[in-house]
Amino acid sequence: MARNSVPPPAINPHLANLAPYPPGKPIEEVQREYGLESVIKLASNENPNGPSPRALKAMAAVAGEMHLYPDGSGFYLKAALAARLGVAPAELILGNGSDEIVVFLALAYLRPGLELITSDHAFVRYRMAAELAGAQTRLVPMKDMRHDLKAIAAAVGPATAMICLDVPCNPTGTIVARRDLTTFLKKIPPRVIVVLDQAYHEFAAGDPGYVDGFALRAAFPNLVVTRTFSKAYGLAGLRIGYAAARPEIVNDLDRIRPPFNTSRLAQAAALAALDDAAHVRRTVQANARGLAQLEKGLRALGCATWPSRANFILTDLHRNGNEVFQTLLERGVVTRPMGGYGLSSCLRISVGAPAENRRCLAALKEVLSAQPTAN
Repeated sequence: MARNSVPPPAINPHLANLAPYPPGKPIEEVQREYGLESVIKLASNENPNGPSPRALKAMAAVAGEMHLYPDGSGFYLKAALAARLGVAPAELILGNGSDEIVVFLALAYLRPGLELITSDHAFVRYRMAAELAGAQTRLVPMKDMRHDLKAIAAAVGPATAMICLDVPCNPTGTIVARRDLTTFLKKIPPRVIVVLDQAYHEFAAGDPGYVDGFALRAAFPNLVVTRTFSKAYGLAGLRIGYAAARPEIVNDLDRIRPPFNTSRLAQAAALAALDDAAHVRRTVQANARGLAQLEKGLRALGCATWPSRANFILTDLHRNGNEVFQTLLERGVVTRPMGGYGLSSCLRISVGAPAENRRCLAALKEVLSAQPTAN
């Protein structure tokens, strides 16, 4: 029998409809494909200021140790995080990005016959994690691009094992009020794990209506708070995040976590970045200016926006968003179309450096003037 005629192995049935997460094209490939001299990437919510100089120095210091495995426990980074956040090291787990920890949670607590609840426009990785575990996902419609906490609480049933909320939400950038979130958590049965994804925490922390998830954990032992070094700390390329949960949950997740899931470079850089408050402060201040720049420019173009407390903005173009995305791409401006979130007329645009934001708005002005609005 010819090798090519041998049927491939059968994938687990519950994974048959699980689509891979759609990656963006590398900048170099966009340049080559469209013959462009320069390309700006405003698609992945990266930090245009780059990592902390302290993180770069820390990585250089351990570069000669790459023949050694990393510390599987993340001892020093967890100790520093524990001191900073007021938790015990036993309440922390590190992840190859905070979304890896969501996968750990799904594998630990979801299975066929159980369900995860999230909002219809929440981060897509939640439903992917549920599918990976063979569980169902119940999507609750948002209200004005915000999590409808009353509706989510009302949707909880006997099969509900987990709820995922991203605050700020990706891709909408919106938050929910502190009082509303506390009221919501009081309604959720203790058996249901609530994952509060605060990947964009540093950008939202200055908003008086925003709630720091760590302030709620003592009152709600079923609450798991996830965060990351990818955004405000500028370490997206190293993929390192963390979560806080009660020790019993962390112990369950450690059964699933690969022994060396965060690298030596990532741990060293995160430890140094955590100590550079000035870099984070500059990042947050620059981001606020960039958000205002994009919001003003988009509204001048007749596009709708929502108040973002993250490092990106969601905009409704009132046109086919994928077509606008493609035309912008041909002009060297990479954004993120939102059709996969059920927002076919929207784009998510990351905050870039001031010149990048200006270039994006100028290109968008050209594109929109040439494309009619949707009926």
